[in-house]
Amino acid sequence: MEVTAPSTIHALNSSSARLACTFNSCYRVTEKQFSLNWTYQECHNCSETTLLQFRSKVLPVEQTRFGSRVKFTGNLGKYDVSITLEDVQLDDEGFYNCFVLNPPDRHRGHAQIQLRVITEEPPERDSTVAVVVGASVGGFLAVLILALVAVKCLRRRKQQKLNTDDQKTEEEGKTDGEGNPGDNEGPK
Repeated sequence: MEVTAPSTIHALNSSSARLACTFNSCYRVTEKQFSLNWTYQECHNCSETTLLQFRSKVLPVEQTRFGSRVKFTGNLGKYDVSITLEDVQLDDEGFYNCFVLNPPDRHRGHAQIQLRVITEEPPERDSTVAVVVGASVGGFLAVLILALVAVKCLRRRKQQKLNTDDQKTEEEGKTDGEGNPGDNEGPK
């Protein structure tokens, strides 16, 4: 069984955060056999606190830290076991573990999400400057390449003309073997 979740989620303080977790299985989900556990750890080596359990149905878990802020928002028929944490607080940062077992699968799947809580929305990035710079650099490189190709073609033509002129000069300077200029028309 493979369980998939994003490794990190950023949530705005006082907002709701959906902790997405999905799984794949060769077998259909049978609610009577299916089991799910969501746990929370403040740090990697800290002990785990159970947030939500599913055994034939979502079972209430006595929670002092999260109260009733954890809601099951997945869809078992679509292999989605996501939860939503409402009214996210700064001290909700930590690691959220999703454990899934869907018999007759033998192994329990696991995924972990690190939740990071931010206090303000990051500013939107204006990509206009990047597009203008990219287009300018690209245009400059295109003109430079065209100029280099044109120079190379001109040099090649000049070299060909020099070779042709040398051949003409060489043909004009031929002699008849006795030092006399060559006459290709034969004896007169």
